[in-house]
Amino acid sequence: MGNEKQVKSTAVFIVLFCLLYPLNGMAAERRLRVLVVMSYEQGYPWVQAIKKGIDQTLSSCCEIRYFYMDTKKNLAAGKQKAEEAYTLFLQWQPDGVIAADDNAQSMFVLPYLYQKVETPVMFCGVNAEPEQYGYPGTNISGILERLHIRESIAFARQLAPVKSVCFIMKESPVAELVSNQINQEKDSYVVPSRGIFRPRTFVEAISMAEQLREDCDLLFIETLEGIPGADGQPLTSKDVIPAIVQTFNKPTTGTDVHSVDYGVLCSVVKSGEEQGETAATMLLKAMTGTPVQDIPITKNFRGKRLLNITTMKALGIKPRPMILRGTQLVKTEE
Repeated sequence: MGNEKQVKSTAVFIVLFCLLYPLNGMAAERRLRVLVVMSYEQGYPWVQAIKKGIDQTLSSCCEIRYFYMDTKKNLAAGKQKAEEAYTLFLQWQPDGVIAADDNAQSMFVLPYLYQKVETPVMFCGVNAEPEQYGYPGTNISGILERLHIRESIAFARQLAPVKSVCFIMKESPVAELVSNQINQEKDSYVVPSRGIFRPRTFVEAISMAEQLREDCDLLFIETLEGIPGADGQPLTSKDVIPAIVQTFNKPTTGTDVHSVDYGVLCSVVKSGEEQGETAATMLLKAMTGTPVQDIPITKNFRGKRLLNITTMKALGIKPRPMILRGTQLVKTEE
């Protein structure tokens, strides 16, 4: 009930503000400016979901500019991209900033904005503990991202008789943060973990999936976006996930909508829209007079069960009808 009340009060705040703010004298001169710095590339589904949440919340009363750091495809260029984002910040002088995911915090917010400017900054999609970045700050708050790992494993176990789980994710700073969450909570999982595996290339990922088939009943697939192919070029999740699912040929789970779209059996997915909407609402409050220190850090709570019926049928799984209640059914994208 508490979360439902929070969502309703947030919606009321946004509606009232966007109705009343155009009557304000300053708004007659220009709309509030919001700079959004995304850690990843524009076409990444998670980024698109965050953008949708921000746009739905702010587009009627703010001018929004997006900057993409592309660090899933090119992590080495992240610092240069962050410098470019800061140049845009100086030139445009936004009234507020949203920084999405962890790379934008470490590469952009901390070096350039953290307690160095008065502009309010709201983060979203942060997997690390906020203390790792020194958050909250005098001008910084936001929403943490916590994966529904426990719930996804439990869902998979309702579908098939799995007795163990292995985790696979691309070697990256994000993998380190996800691994921390797994290690903190793995004793509460309904089946034991057999380990976390981090391939550096697509070829290595396929080899791992083939080997893990002998060791695990369930493969948890976290982000593989940007893993290098045989030619060294970064691949997309749509390139990689179907091959991993086919090679493992047993139940798979994860935490992203697009993973299930590409063939992962099931997931309790987090919402990028929730991340964007919450950060945008928090920023709107800060830009209209609420001190940032009065806007506490929060974390996501929404979760939705997804089941890929194409993969389910291929694995010969026949779930009880009651398990499908409240579950969104999808088919593998062609």
